[in-house]
Amino acid sequence: QYRLVESGGDVVQSGGSLRLSCAASGFDLEYYAIGWFRQAPGKEREGVACISSSGGSPKYEDSVKDRFAISKDFAKSTVNLQMNSLKPEDTATYYCAAMYVERLTGTTSLIPDQFHFWGQGTQVTVSS
Repeated sequence: QYRLVESGGDVVQSGGSLRLSCAASGFDLEYYAIGWFRQAPGKEREGVACISSSGGSPKYEDSVKDRFAISKDFAKSTVNLQMNSLKPEDTATYYCAAMYVERLTGTTSLIPDQFHFWGQGTQVTVSS
């Protein structure tokens, strides 16, 4: 059974840092790009970062470039999102999702509809 479980969400002050983790089970990460998305109340879900099936070619949404870093740990079957210099506008529920691609390629995307299954989300709240 394909499964993604997010963790690491918390309440943090503006300027602080958080590290989100996405634990994958039931499938081989070598065949999937993994993306992080977020959705704030009343807003559409948006792509934040994505890492390819090979673990490279990270792609970021413009507002998080130079603040967020995505990484893939094949040994632990996890994908992490390090978030630094957090801002109140980063407040949202964060989701990880998997997109089936060719094995160990550089394909990435920030388009939610291109992803095949999702985790349940973890809440990040940044106070001003």
